[in-house]
Parts: sequence; structure tokens; C-alpha cells
Amino acid sequence: MSNIVELNTSSLPSFVKRGELSAVSKALMGGNAGTGGKRISIRGGVFRLMSDGKEVASIEERHLDVVIVNAAPKVSRTFYMAKYDENTPAAPDCWSPDGETPDAGGKNIQSSSCATCPQNIAGSGDGTSRACRYSQRLAVVLANNIDGDVMQLPLPAQSIFGKEEGDNRPLQAYARAIGAMGAGADMVVTRLKFDTKAAVPKLFFKAVRWLTDDEYAIATERGQTREAVNAITMTVTQTDKVLTNVAGTPPKATVSMPAPEAIKPKTAKAPKAAAEEDDGGAEPAKRASTTKAATETKDLSKLVDEWGDTDD
Repeated sequence: MSNIVELNTSSLPSFVKRGELSAVSKALMGGNAGTGGKRISIRGGVFRLMSDGKEVASIEERHLDVVIVNAAPKVSRTFYMAKYDENTPAAPDCWSPDGETPDAGGKNIQSSSCATCPQNIAGSGDGTSRACRYSQRLAVVLANNIDGDVMQLPLPAQSIFGKEEGDNRPLQAYARAIGAMGAGADMVVTRLKFDTKAAVPKLFFKAVRWLTDDEYAIATERGQTREAVNAITMTVTQTDKVLTNVAGTPPKATVSMPAPEAIKPKTAKAPKAAAEEDDGGAEPAKRASTTKAATETKDLSKLVDEWGDTDD
């Protein structure tokens, strides 16, 4: 148990002692136990800050500390009959917000049940993958600015499921490990870290520290905002590949979010961008060297200041 998370359990915050797991925590554990606004992309194995579909900054660090403030209650699914073209995005042919039953709005529904769908069979996609993709949406805030902007974090299947590798855990294994302590993943600062051995972008999750009582109260409030609800909601116009606002595009405003930790030049190689940002079944791509050091990019704090001024 001592290796589950690096958290001190001898002095628990009062909200942890209550022993009540939130809906966020239960959603992240699996089972029942994107908007057109701001989101974090992991395309190419790099954390990218996106606004209205455009990249406004990239983070050269291989990890990012966030607080999970909300989560889609179920893992969703999307199926495209034609190969996805990033230059001509389109809604999926069949999709399911809960991963169990296809939405009636699909133009080419493949089955009455996701469990018995032929697109859910291993090998129906590229290689041994399934043609129908799993994904889950989280609403997060940066750990160094918990009362700042809420961002969507869409996760592909390989970042959700799978076995832990030492302290490296995919989302559900991570949430269950914290749940075994009687706590929830929304009660801690979570470190997102890239799996440098994966051919396509894949994240591991690790608890850094408990939130303070004040931080937890703020994070809980942020998780109930319209932005947070939009970030975790899937509709025909908000899918893994097509991102629009479900509740209407909110007015643009100046963003108060501070930049993440200082960026340092990197000498390590980063993976080459995959054709599909959140595609868990893409063919393995060769890794390419990162030739541009962080110090050569536009100052991140300036980019974040311009976040709310991005044109469509």
C-alpha cells in the first residue's frame, strides 16, 4: 500500500476523512462504483494549450500538474467509417456517450449494443485495435492556479485502461489506487506524465500532494461551472475529432491563468506527432528529435495572456 501514491496518510485533510467518494472519483475508477473553448491537447507527445481549436502555447516539460475538477461519468465511444482527415473534420458515423448504447442520432449506427458491435472486435481497426475508439473527457485546472480557467482534457483508450508499471498508472488504475485509501482523485494534485516508450501519445497519472481545505473548496466550485460541464459533455457536435461548444460559445475574456513552471531547454527526444491526436489505435509512429528548445519559443506567459484573444 505504501507504493500506491506518495501521500502522507497520517494527517489527512478534513474532506478526506469524511470518506465520501465524489461522482468525479467514481467516474475515474470506471463503471458505476471539448468544447470549442479551452483544452489541453497531447498531440505529438507534447502538452499543447488550445483555444477555439487553435494552439496558443506548447509546454516543453514532460509533465504537467493539474487538479481534476470533473469527469465524464462513462467512457464514450466513436466510430468513423472513413479514415479521419484533420483537414476536413466531420462528425462520427456512430457514437455512444456512455460506451454501452449507440446514440440514436448516428447516421450509420453499427449495432444496437456496443458490447455486440462488430466494430468492437479486436482487429476491426488497424492491426489488432478496435475500429470503435474509447475516450474519456476530464475537466481540469492547473495546479498552480486552481481558481483559473477550466480546460478539457480528452484521453484516448491507452491513457484510461491498462496495467500499472511501478508508480506509472493509467487513469482508472490511478483512481482505484487512491480510492483504496478512502480518498478521490479530485482531492489531490495530479501529475500528468508522458509514457516515453509509447509509439502514440499516452499519459500516466501520479498523485503529488493533497489539496488544502481551501484548494479543495475552490476546485469543487470550479467543477460545477458551465465550462466544466461543457468540457465533459459529449454530443454529435462534440466528439474526439469535432470540438464545438454544447452550451453556446462563451464570450471571450482575458485569461488570468499563470504560465506553468518555468520551461527549461530539453535535450531528450520527443515523439513525432501522430495523425490523430487522441487515437489509441494508430499505427506506431517513429519518434523524431525535438530540435527546438523551449527558450527559442515565444514566452509562454505572453501566449497565455493572449489566450482569450484568439480569433476563430
